[in-house]
Amino acid sequence: MIDWKANCQITAMGIMPHTDVENAIELALSLDIPFWPQLPNVSFYEDMYVQCSQNFPGIVVEPETQRVVFDSTRFEEELVTYSQRLDDPEIFILSDEYSAVYRRFLGKDLSGYQAIRGQLTGPVSFGFKIVDENSRPIIYDEGIRDILFDFIQRKANTQYQELRRKNRNAFVWLDEPGLGWVFNSLSGYNDVQAKRDYIDFIDGLQGPKALHLCANVNLPYLLELGLEILSFDAYQIQTMPREYAVAAAKFLNDGGVICWGIVPTDSTNLSKESPQSLSKLLTDYWEAVSRHTGLAPGQIARQSMLAPARCCLKNIGQVGAADEMACPVSDGSRSSSIEERLVGQAYAYLRELSQILRNKYRL
Repeated sequence: MIDWKANCQITAMGIMPHTDVENAIELALSLDIPFWPQLPNVSFYEDMYVQCSQNFPGIVVEPETQRVVFDSTRFEEELVTYSQRLDDPEIFILSDEYSAVYRRFLGKDLSGYQAIRGQLTGPVSFGFKIVDENSRPIIYDEGIRDILFDFIQRKANTQYQELRRKNRNAFVWLDEPGLGWVFNSLSGYNDVQAKRDYIDFIDGLQGPKALHLCANVNLPYLLELGLEILSFDAYQIQTMPREYAVAAAKFLNDGGVICWGIVPTDSTNLSKESPQSLSKLLTDYWEAVSRHTGLAPGQIARQSMLAPARCCLKNIGQVGAADEMACPVSDGSRSSSIEERLVGQAYAYLRELSQILRNKYRL
């Protein structure tokens, strides 16, 4: 169980568009629940799939071609050595080569925060993204899939233990857009198999069991995976159907925490919203849950965190709108990218939104 209060505190996606490492860390540390940033615009090794791939048998990272290659023959050759080193935590640690940020983040004094967070690509997403020499997702191969789930579980637990030494309320969430793909009728790995595998996988995670998904959301499905924290893109759903409301209420009544990704990070949507309009959208969700289930909106607020709806590596809105908004950045510079300014504006909205809701529900 989670032994700290969510109380509409703010966090954000790990992936950030920044090219200045210290600026990114400073911005992440400005949130209630900070995280170590992933900066793919700094290096290909900062890509979420590349970071996750480190030391997985059969993997070759090709930064010059921007590819992560899986070779079945190499997998078989490396599997023996890998199996012999399963008790060696070094092979599951994120190295400096694969992250310009992680060790710097761990070098900060993180003890004063109520909680801190890490992240790691989930096994379903990794298994769909990485393909073999025949362009077949490796998750389709049962033998590889079993090793993959175990590998990522060990990496997540290793990261959790490192973060926990800096803050007793650390947690790691799994980035899992792939759980939005399992409902595709053409997929060779479906939602039934994914749920069975995921429940076993979640059960073996140390610390709070947390998941983040910003792809298409099937909320009842996600809330049945054995999680304690779920982060999702709430902005995209716009309404709270009864089925979603009932699932959310059950999850919260069981002690879970929901992180509502409510602030858009594309210029088109962000330019038409305000902290006040987003407060209304979110409280409309909570009131719908209350109408359908009797769960008080105040209780929902106490068990909620707030976040941007998605990361922002590429602005998918109107480019000019971002300039017109003059989105702030932490160092006051006007030379940052449109995406960095959008992230700065989203974080500013989050802070104001959090205060609005804390005042409303007396948190």
